[in-house]
Amino acid sequence: MTHGRVDRGRGSGRDPGRGPSRRTLLGAAAASAGVAVGGALAGGSRARAAANERVRVCVIGVRGRGLGLARSFAAQPDAVVTHVCDVNENVFAGAIEAVRGASPGGPDGPQPVQDLRRVLDDKGVDAIVVATPDHWHALATIWGCQAGKHVYVEKPVSNGIFEGRQMVLAARRHDRLVQVGTQSRSAPHYHEAMEFLRSGGIGRVQMAKAWNSQLRRRVPAKPDAAVPAGLDWDIWQGPAPERPYNDNRYTYGWRWLWDYGTGDMGNDGVHDLDIARWGLGVDHPERVVCTGGKLQFTDDIQETPDTQVVTFTFPEHRMLVYEQRLWSPYHQEGLENGVAFYGNAGFVLIGRRGWKAVGRGNEVILDKRVEFSDVPHVRNFLDAIRAGTPLACDIEEGYRSTLLAHLGNLSYRVDRPLRFDAATQSIVDDAEAVALTTRMGRGAFVIPTI
Repeated sequence: MTHGRVDRGRGSGRDPGRGPSRRTLLGAAAASAGVAVGGALAGGSRARAAANERVRVCVIGVRGRGLGLARSFAAQPDAVVTHVCDVNENVFAGAIEAVRGASPGGPDGPQPVQDLRRVLDDKGVDAIVVATPDHWHALATIWGCQAGKHVYVEKPVSNGIFEGRQMVLAARRHDRLVQVGTQSRSAPHYHEAMEFLRSGGIGRVQMAKAWNSQLRRRVPAKPDAAVPAGLDWDIWQGPAPERPYNDNRYTYGWRWLWDYGTGDMGNDGVHDLDIARWGLGVDHPERVVCTGGKLQFTDDIQETPDTQVVTFTFPEHRMLVYEQRLWSPYHQEGLENGVAFYGNAGFVLIGRRGWKAVGRGNEVILDKRVEFSDVPHVRNFLDAIRAGTPLACDIEEGYRSTLLAHLGNLSYRVDRPLRFDAATQSIVDDAEAVALTTRMGRGAFVIPTI
């Protein structure tokens, strides 16, 4: 082990000219739907195993999203949540009860652990689920790989570009599976839409738009205060700069402070950037330009912008536009968060609740509504561990999609366009922006250089 100790003191399709007929498009969509759903069911059919073959899981960070993931993993017949880990001892009772409730007939309950390093030292744990604030995603994942654990890590994969790249390298060096929590990658209807695009369903696709339009609450200033009983504030800060305790750093506000979060572009936006990049069939942009600011939230402590328009251009002669408005009490195109793909024979709209294809003359080719669940993504991770099923969103894919959010935010912060070199994984000729890509950490919480 190399982790520290605590000191307690793709894809446009062919260009079909006039485009395929409505019957052809519907047939292609139906066929791809059968493949996607069939694949998901096949994975599930291999999931039942003897109790002693279950994947032993620790969930790290069990407030909010982590609590939901703890329930999802506990409910799987071939997994057992053996530990719940959180810096705040006060959340243990609720987390243990949630795991017990999701796993009828299972063990008495998971063990509570405050320091994730104690879990990494436990040879009985096969995998960790990282649902901490963003600034801990990279270090927990790298330490997990070094300790021989498989990792499920929530998006965005990292708080910065350097540490995201180290995650990829750690997974490869230690031959560990690292699944990124972009759950749409495992949803059958997204696979249907991707097959539809690749079959030429809307002709040649060279542009997409992703958006995040929702109403976020503000973060008013609060004074620093004493650390609450039961909270290990040193571990919570981890690789971030050392600061006094403040409710805004620990609770909702951390997401909008650069030390810990990546704004909503790195939060919800990564989901849709990931789908847009997947559908366009692109990896790394060559140029990024962001305009934006705090247009509504001008009287609070939020550092990240509430409004952004980011344009990414790719060497494949494709373009992606991202729009964000965190003051919208309405949804664009009927979707709070979504993606549009524009072809020369129609367009596709897709979100978590379904997808729609519109052809020439605005003819609606397909309009499908679905129920969304993150269970297929959890199942995919477990099937990858137990049966070698390919990951739906390996760390390399998650890194590339998170990279878009980082580059968009960096363009906003330095207030100018950026150029990116995929070969060196670096920003070109901009010392100020480059300086913002790397944070090494502090004390016992240094990001390893792989």
